[in-house]
Amino acid sequence: GKLVAVIGDEDTVVGFLLAGVGHRNVEGQNFLVVKPDTEVSVIEEFFKTIKSRHDIGIILINQHIANDIRHCIRDHTATIPTVLEIPSKDHPYNPDQDTVMQRVSLMLGGVNE
Repeated sequence: GKLVAVIGDEDTVVGFLLAGVGHRNVEGQNFLVVKPDTEVSVIEEFFKTIKSRHDIGIILINQHIANDIRHCIRDHTATIPTVLEIPSKDHPYNPDQDTVMQRVSLMLGGVNE
């Protein structure tokens, strides 16, 4: 089967690691803890690497972090891996910022903002 990758703040990533999502192999690890001092270029590079791995099926990313690399997420049009934006403890989910929700809205006749 395919793995779930996680890009998020420490609380989010630790929660998923405790649930058994964490995985390391020769290709690297499937998670990235983003701290306030993490450079955007590090997040972008990890996202580009993880989306090109054949063993990853889903990428979970905190929405506030997805906002920092929104251009990379918009450029990702493949179905697999699927990118799902999730809330964090300190940042609630906003469907208006979610690229997937924007695409669904367009398909249903909505307006892209």
